[in-house]
Amino acid sequence: MAPPRTLMEYIQLASGHLKACGIPTHRLDAEVLLAHILNLERIQLYIQHDRPLTTAEVDAYRRAVARRAHREPVAYITGKREFFSIELLVDRRCLIPRPETEILVETALEEIRQRFPEKPEIKVADIGTGSGAIAISVAKHEPRARVTAVDIDRDALDVAAANVQRTGVADRVTLKLGELLTPLGGEFFDAILSNPPYISEEEWRHLAPDVRDYEPRQALVGGKDGLAVIRQLIQEAKRSLAPGGFLAIEIGASQGDRVVALAQASGYAKTRLVQDLAGLDRVVILS
Repeated sequence: MAPPRTLMEYIQLASGHLKACGIPTHRLDAEVLLAHILNLERIQLYIQHDRPLTTAEVDAYRRAVARRAHREPVAYITGKREFFSIELLVDRRCLIPRPETEILVETALEEIRQRFPEKPEIKVADIGTGSGAIAISVAKHEPRARVTAVDIDRDALDVAAANVQRTGVADRVTLKLGELLTPLGGEFFDAILSNPPYISEEEWRHLAPDVRDYEPRQALVGGKDGLAVIRQLIQEAKRSLAPGGFLAIEIGASQGDRVVALAQASGYAKTRLVQDLAGLDRVVILS
């Protein structure tokens, strides 16, 4: 058989290799990686399907495919991930933003507009900001928002800082280092948002190697039952909410009832669960 020559032939070869390595999204990953190497949109791969690759392009593609074959996430290989229609820089210093977290952002924006239709400035806190995905998305889609984004990890904050600068929201997003709400210094906020670690120790052991072996553990695991950080967040946030304000937390699909019970025990008067597209509990709104 003749060696591969064209762009499409290399995609087919890479897809077959990734499939043999147990990668369920083998074709998609093969296309995304080559599009990244060639600085093309995926659709352009099909328009230029018979384009030959240079030796340098082939070598770069082979390296990228080899990394994916070892289960490294595509986002870490390409160094970027789209979230809420915003391209963010990502690497192993931060969690890869997920579609589920977009539900948190959508819900928070709806709550802000319903609760504060006339307020000229909305103070928002993003606790555990990681790449800055939540803070940046809220600032981009709500011009009144002034966001304080907090993370306990200085390396993650460095990633967030780069994203804040490149997305043009540096005048409305402030980054602070510290644990949960401690860096907020007693300020009051109209909205406190968080995608905290909520995976249990047992769940962690069964995660796909793409996640378990590459993404930061402290951004994922929330203690033995997955609720350790959520418990603390619920207690601390109540003291930092302005009148009419709310706390919105992304949660695990099986945690809704337990989180609502924790909130009620902490004195929250109103609780609401928001489901994802699969009908599973994904966000809790507390006030």
